[in-house]
Amino acid sequence: MSQPAAQRPSENSADVVVVGAGPAGAATAAHLAQAGLDVVLLEQAHLPRPKTCGDALGPRAVRELVTLGLPTPQDDGWHRTRGVRVVGGGMRLLLDWPDTAGFPPYGLVRRRDLFDAALADHAVARGAQLRQGVRVTGAIQEGGRVVGVRAEHLDETGAAQSETEFRAPLIIAADGGASPLATAAGRTVRPGRTTAYAARAYFTGPRHDDDYLETWLDLTATGDDGHEVVLPGYGWIFGLGDGTSNVGIGVLNRTARLGKLDEQQELRRWIATMPPEWSFDRDSQVGEIAGDRFAVGADRRPHYADGLMLVGDAGGMGNPFTGEGISYALESGRLAAETVVQAFARADDAGRERVLAGYPAVITDSLGGYYTLGRVFAKMIGNPEVMRWTVRYGLPRRTTMSFLLKVIANLGETHGGSTPDRLLATLARVTPAA
Repeated sequence: MSQPAAQRPSENSADVVVVGAGPAGAATAAHLAQAGLDVVLLEQAHLPRPKTCGDALGPRAVRELVTLGLPTPQDDGWHRTRGVRVVGGGMRLLLDWPDTAGFPPYGLVRRRDLFDAALADHAVARGAQLRQGVRVTGAIQEGGRVVGVRAEHLDETGAAQSETEFRAPLIIAADGGASPLATAAGRTVRPGRTTAYAARAYFTGPRHDDDYLETWLDLTATGDDGHEVVLPGYGWIFGLGDGTSNVGIGVLNRTARLGKLDEQQELRRWIATMPPEWSFDRDSQVGEIAGDRFAVGADRRPHYADGLMLVGDAGGMGNPFTGEGISYALESGRLAAETVVQAFARADDAGRERVLAGYPAVITDSLGGYYTLGRVFAKMIGNPEVMRWTVRYGLPRRTTMSFLLKVIANLGETHGGSTPDRLLATLARVTPAA
């Protein structure tokens, strides 16, 4: 367990070093510190800092925040949502979040810079040591194991000031989808797997206090052959309740027919079709359009080996149905922390390593089958005719869409529940992880 501060060999050593203070890293650090481990949490930026994100938290993410003990009062900017409004095929369908025993019946919207800062503060309050302005430049490997990281201290402008090292028996990479740390250690995303792409912008205007997340399913783009094709993804309008809305698009499968799709340009094109009274225009835009890509389906592996563990986007943990990553960043952080706490309770290094080596199986058992279903779904909607059929024939059927919401948001009851819940649980259980 943790050594008293006076007995530590260095202030740059700890039981665990977590690289990246986004949702995955901060959640992992908070759980570990709460359990009594000595945790150093490294963050390259100075919080708060902007991120490309839809800013929406479904009930699965809210459940993790409740487990963390993070307060989310509405008067502090946590905007509650009742469900999802689906737009497509000339229809608008309201779907409330399911009210189940396993998940709270509401979601939240919180701007990512403020959300991440709140999570990091929560980790610090639980006992984690947060070091901001620290850029990790590489892994320290000895005897085939990752035993630490090399890093640079940065000033407020991002200029490097000095070099340093951080060492620990366990290093956790939570440094995002690109994950320089995981890549440096030879953990790359498996070729040919699903990658999600997104672009978003903020606007002031009257849609800011909407208590439903609005998603549009029949967005189109011009394909490589010059013909219009249905995008394999969706557009979103998420009100933040603070006078602004987050407007964006997500693409789940860039098929060859789409060619070199520019998500930011497609977002501008979609926004231009919206009613003028929504005020989504240049005059109301706050900041620039931001875009990013995300590995999904747990497709950077192994999630643990030789002293390095991966959580969140660093492990490609995003939902392949939607590209959403916050729920799985928080969840993988909790699962990682539970594994690590058990490992550090072992009396020797060999015993600790046996427990840590079980982390990939924990991820597979919890999410592997569901991720496989999501990858199949992403490939299917890459066919424009499948996407068009889904909008035309699925959207008018409320029962079908309610079930689909449970599937896409991963909100099925794991024990008991309705017949659709049992069907979803069975599908996820019998579908092999890939």
